[in-house]
Amino acid sequence: MATPPNPLSVWRRKPIAEMEIESAKSGLLKSLGLWQLTAIGVGGIIGVGIFSLAGLVAHGDPSHPGVGPAVLISFLIAGLASAAAALSYAEFAGMIPRAGSAYTYGYVALGELTGWFIGWDLLLEYIAIVAVVAIGISGYINAFLSGFGMHLPHAISATMEDGGMINLPAILVCLLVTWILSRGTKALGRFELAAVAVKIVLILFIVGLGMFYVNAHNYNPFMPSGFGPVVTGAATVFFAVFGYDAMSTAAEEATDGKKHMPKAIIMSLVIAMLLYVAATLVLTGMQNYKNIDPTAGFASAFTSVGLPVIASIISVFAVLSILTVMLTFLLGVSRVWFSMSRDGLLPKWFSKVDNRGTPKRVTWIAGLGSAFLAGVFPIRLVADLTNIGILAAFVVVCISVIVFRYTKPDAPRTFRLPFMPVVPAVGVLFSLFLIWQLSWETKLRFVVWLAIGLVIYFTYSRKHSLMNPNSPRHSELDVVPAVGRPGS
Repeated sequence: MATPPNPLSVWRRKPIAEMEIESAKSGLLKSLGLWQLTAIGVGGIIGVGIFSLAGLVAHGDPSHPGVGPAVLISFLIAGLASAAAALSYAEFAGMIPRAGSAYTYGYVALGELTGWFIGWDLLLEYIAIVAVVAIGISGYINAFLSGFGMHLPHAISATMEDGGMINLPAILVCLLVTWILSRGTKALGRFELAAVAVKIVLILFIVGLGMFYVNAHNYNPFMPSGFGPVVTGAATVFFAVFGYDAMSTAAEEATDGKKHMPKAIIMSLVIAMLLYVAATLVLTGMQNYKNIDPTAGFASAFTSVGLPVIASIISVFAVLSILTVMLTFLLGVSRVWFSMSRDGLLPKWFSKVDNRGTPKRVTWIAGLGSAFLAGVFPIRLVADLTNIGILAAFVVVCISVIVFRYTKPDAPRTFRLPFMPVVPAVGVLFSLFLIWQLSWETKLRFVVWLAIGLVIYFTYSRKHSLMNPNSPRHSELDVVPAVGRPGS
């Protein structure tokens, strides 16, 4: 006699057929085409990485020596790790165009507990990303005002660790972005297209003009602190090369997700890396790395060569372009939260959408959370916390794509990543390596957050999951799976 499935199994897997039916009736508005998706991806990748983190890693801080011009190598290491994961995301996104991104992929391939951990992880990490970017914008606002001889009081423009009380500009930017996203994805798509176009033009302008002020002496020494800090820097700037994963959370709002998502993921990463390489060469060539402003690198670089007006212009457009990063990741956290709620792992109240097809409740909760982090904590702490979570998600997605290729080899795929399983294995190893480079304090905070998530899962989520036949919400399933069986 067959053993009946355990209704409380933590390894039950979400069937693709059920996800497709849920997507069709989700209430999310399908309004994003290929170029809008690519713009959201580029918008999420390019921003604070160029305008803030590049200067931070090159210059260094009290606990991390500056890597100088070798920040270029930091970006390339991070980009290589990200590319392996991007191909894994592309295969899944073309197969399962559903809100949730890594959470959904882990749930399908490795089971509910794995999916929960990654979803819970992303809730914190995406909110933290929005906060990091807001802090970066705050630095450029100060740089812009300085160009006109004005300065915000330090008490309301810096956190306590940086000698102030609260970072008010960062808080206000978080609230502004939350309001924009609450207006719906159709408006978001239009804004992203326009803002990303401005962003690319700005970076090309910076690179083109800055080339005339590059001093080759600034490249010597190229790696002043040795290779170790360069690798650690890669773990920090990794924040700057993974916006495509947040874009993949918008798959349910794509007009043709299976066809367009893989293309948008790959295109956005390629465009971003080309611009990163050019920008970091110009930044460290214009100004000695020791003198770069770690919060507004390009503004300080152009000021150093006697172009303060250009620095002010850069500051204005940097704020606009960095806003797209915040929008992308706030979109990501709200869609992951929505998806977990729809699956029963969080209360149903969170998956309510308004008449614009937007989960406004979770959008505002996430926005307020990011405002709190941005107003209170320094940029490096929040950036490192963000990176360990995303790297963990990359590990799960790369493992998931290997498992799913062998457990579901006949599942329809609009994109198949090459050199299986070598490429995703490289993604796993690089991601684990970069996690190792982060501080023990960052790892401890991450473990504490996961421990809180474990308590919530076993006290609420496991019992209320739609996949649990005894759940009061189980009747919401349209397809009753073989609960608990491998590959179900």
